[in-house]
Amino acid sequence: MADDDGNPSRTSRRFRSDGASGGDSAPALSGRSLPHSIEAEEYLLSCCLIDGNDTVARCLEGKIAPAAFYAQANRVVFEKLVELYNKGAAIDLAVLAEELKTSRQLDEIGGYAYLTQISGRIPTTAQAPYFIGKIREFFLLRELIKVAAGTVEKCYDYSGGLEEFIDTVEQELFAVTQDRISDAAKPMKGPVNEAMGVITKMLAKKGELTGVSSGYKDLDSLTYGFQRQEMIVLAARPSMGKTSLALNFAEAAAMPKTGHGVTTLIFSLEMSAAQLALRMLCARARVNMKLLRDGMLSKNGDEQQRLLAAADDFSKSALFIDDSSHLTIMELRAKTRRLHARNPLGFVIVDYLQLLSPTDPKIPREQQVAEMSRGLKALAKELDVPVLVLSQLSRAAEKENRTPKLSDLRESGSIEQDADVVLMLARPKDADEKFQVAADSAELIVAKQRNGPVGELKLTFLRDITRFENHTQ
Repeated sequence: MADDDGNPSRTSRRFRSDGASGGDSAPALSGRSLPHSIEAEEYLLSCCLIDGNDTVARCLEGKIAPAAFYAQANRVVFEKLVELYNKGAAIDLAVLAEELKTSRQLDEIGGYAYLTQISGRIPTTAQAPYFIGKIREFFLLRELIKVAAGTVEKCYDYSGGLEEFIDTVEQELFAVTQDRISDAAKPMKGPVNEAMGVITKMLAKKGELTGVSSGYKDLDSLTYGFQRQEMIVLAARPSMGKTSLALNFAEAAAMPKTGHGVTTLIFSLEMSAAQLALRMLCARARVNMKLLRDGMLSKNGDEQQRLLAAADDFSKSALFIDDSSHLTIMELRAKTRRLHARNPLGFVIVDYLQLLSPTDPKIPREQQVAEMSRGLKALAKELDVPVLVLSQLSRAAEKENRTPKLSDLRESGSIEQDADVVLMLARPKDADEKFQVAADSAELIVAKQRNGPVGELKLTFLRDITRFENHTQ
């Protein structure tokens, strides 16, 4: 085995001396070394030892397996790191060395000296995603070379049956890249068993919620809660209160009045985490935000005690906020997967769809929004959680002074197509049209629901504390 400059690597020399294999078993063409980077492998292993759980989780998300490492020593080390991660054990140099010693593999990789060498290869984990990509890239190239070289030999030994021969070659090629496509079709037995499990729960609950509660009884009676794997769109014109309603949903999911909450993640592309926290604190403590900003509240009054109590509640809750700006759909999905690996999520909120950055700015805007919408729907299915996506409505309903409808969803028809549930927040028709603000009451229209009825319901909006509540006559 040679390094990238063509010189025998340290790993190669070590394994030759003790008789172990130092590289991949794939055939090299024309005497050339197979694509690899010993340095990238050692850098990634160093990242794993700096921040084991997080970096190993990133590797698994990137579909890096021990076989992806070219050097046998690095394969053994990474395999042991994955074992420690799966057992929930601490990942550090001493624990790794002891585990390798117990399994009699420490001497095989070059002893404690080799572990010390790789542990000091890099000072930070900042470049871990880059090295994951490089290792995966070289591994796929080696696998393709292996398949291609085997195909060449089979072509020379071809003895008839062209269609079967081509089918075999295609299967081998697809096997290399199968982790880049979605899971294959499943036999009906599995989905039927899952569906019967849901039916059993529905019969046992007898009309109770089967999903995450919205906190609003009229909405829950229509949807039975936000269901797993569903993409729920909450659409409204600007300043109609859609962020406030989404935050109320988040509070109800993470901190329900009865029962246990679910871990909830909010992506806020418009407002900072501190601004959202201020809104949520005032809403929960029922404190007038304007009076608070004007300094009109007494320092030791009842309002301050309620704010302190609300702050304590939120601090103990399983609520996460990511206020990163310029997120692409791919970055959002990666962040969600990483958090889900550490804290299994039950609800994800994205505020809002049109603020996501396009993966490719050159394509038409409609296609950009369609890609984002499909990505969020795929995320809901992948993580088995409901994903609430906020979206803008066009001005058509306002201009025509009518109730908004599905075709008013802005910039792409794919939002309407991908969504399982579409909620539209609108002011009552008799509301004052002078200012673009939320009225004291609002109409929440369930305009689409794949697995349930549609309809309208009313909510009361407490403007001073930016909180929606069940409608009161």
